[in-house]
Amino acid sequence: MAENADLFLASFNRINKWLKEQLNNPKNMGFSEMVRRLSKKPEFLTNDYAEDLLQMAQLRNAIVHDQISTDFVIAEPNEWVVKRIMEIEKALLQPELVLPRFRKNVTGFEITLPIYEILKTIAQKRYSQFPLYEKGKFKGLITLRALGYWFAKESLKGEIVLGNRLADELLIEDGKVTNYQFVDSKTTVAEAENMFHQNGLLEAILITRDGNPNGNLLGIIRPRDLFNV
Repeated sequence: MAENADLFLASFNRINKWLKEQLNNPKNMGFSEMVRRLSKKPEFLTNDYAEDLLQMAQLRNAIVHDQISTDFVIAEPNEWVVKRIMEIEKALLQPELVLPRFRKNVTGFEITLPIYEILKTIAQKRYSQFPLYEKGKFKGLITLRALGYWFAKESLKGEIVLGNRLADELLIEDGKVTNYQFVDSKTTVAEAENMFHQNGLLEAILITRDGNPNGNLLGIIRPRDLFNV
C-alpha cells in the first residue's frame, strides 16, 4: 500500500479511537455518525473539522474496501489530504490550551478605586478591563461597555459629578448576569471560543490556575483575541 495511504489510515484510526472515547465507547456507531454527534458540541469538534472528516470517511472507505491488492489502492490520498488529517488529529488529540497563548500580566483593582482614577488609567494606559477585588476577593469586572452604560444611565439623572464615587457603582447589579467567566489553566482554546459563542454578554475570560475567582490572574481572553472583531 502506498505511503500516503498508510499515513492517512493511521491518523484516521487514531481519530476514530478519540471519537469513541469522547462518546463513552458507543457500540455499533460508525465514524460519520460519531462526527455528527460531536459536531453538535463545538467545544469538542468544530464544523470545519467535521465537514473535512465526513469527506475523509468516504476516502477511507474507498481505500479499505476498494483495494485491489496489498500494494495497490484505487483511491490514493494526496499530500494535502494527509497533511490536513494530521492537522485535525493534532488539534483533537493535543488541543491548544489557553496557556501559554493568552498568558499576560493582568492588573487587579480595589473596589474602592475612584471612578475618575479608572478614567485616568484608560486615557493613560489604554486599559479596557478592570477586575475588581475587595481585600483579595473577586467582586466583578468593569469594561468600557459597562462604563459607557453607567454614564448613559447616570446622564439621564442630570449632570454627572464624579466626586468620590467609587468603582463598585459600575458593577452589574443583577447577580444572574455576568460579563466574565473564570477558567483554569487546562481549558482548551476551543472551549473558550465556545463560551463566547454561547454567551453574547461575555466580554472576558479570566484565567487562574484552578479556575478559582480569588486566585492569581494568569491571563485574560477578550473576543478580539480570538475573533476578527
